[in-house]
Amino acid sequence: MSEETTDLSAGPRTVADLDLKPALEAVLMVVDEPATEEHLAKILQRPKRKIGDALRELADEYAVQGRGFELRLIAGGWRFYSRPEYAPAVEGFVLDGQQARLTQAALETLAVVAYRQPVSRSRVSAVRGVNCDGVMRTLLQRGLVEEAGTEPETGAILYTTTNYFLERMGLRGLDELPELAPFLPEAEAIEAETLEGVPSFDPDAPDADADDTTTTEL
Repeated sequence: MSEETTDLSAGPRTVADLDLKPALEAVLMVVDEPATEEHLAKILQRPKRKIGDALRELADEYAVQGRGFELRLIAGGWRFYSRPEYAPAVEGFVLDGQQARLTQAALETLAVVAYRQPVSRSRVSAVRGVNCDGVMRTLLQRGLVEEAGTEPETGAILYTTTNYFLERMGLRGLDELPELAPFLPEAEAIEAETLEGVPSFDPDAPDADADDTTTTEL
């Protein structure tokens, strides 16, 4: 074997020498959350535009090939997901009836935060008409909401949804949330009537929704 052949078989010596698309696939196979184009450009030592073009080409290639997975831009980053039409196969193998669930109360509270953010606990409670402190703690623990400063007038802690929420919902951003008005036309009136009468709840008090055992998949 010639010296030239030996040198070629030695393979790439740096990240910048790697073929871009296979390198992207390798990285995206191990990410725990959607990877941004900026981060991928830094890791793979390529221009951001080149990274973005390659990602979109890969996404198109997977779609044309009819693969069981797809590459999506979600919550500001890229990640592999199984295609929706193969959900029964994935559920049967991975979930096996053990889907993580949220109570109906938690889903309602999460919806209020998503549409009213940044929002305080008292305002969430006003919209729902019950003490939501326990449910809010659950959403915080699940990483679906987070603290986002305080309300200037009252000093109450404000809450917003997280990137994990966007990821779980399959949204690129909050602007992709469906319009709320057609579903809750009286929401504003309900809140206006109840907000003034809602007390400042003790964050450690028992949750008024504790007896709500209805569960729904996130």
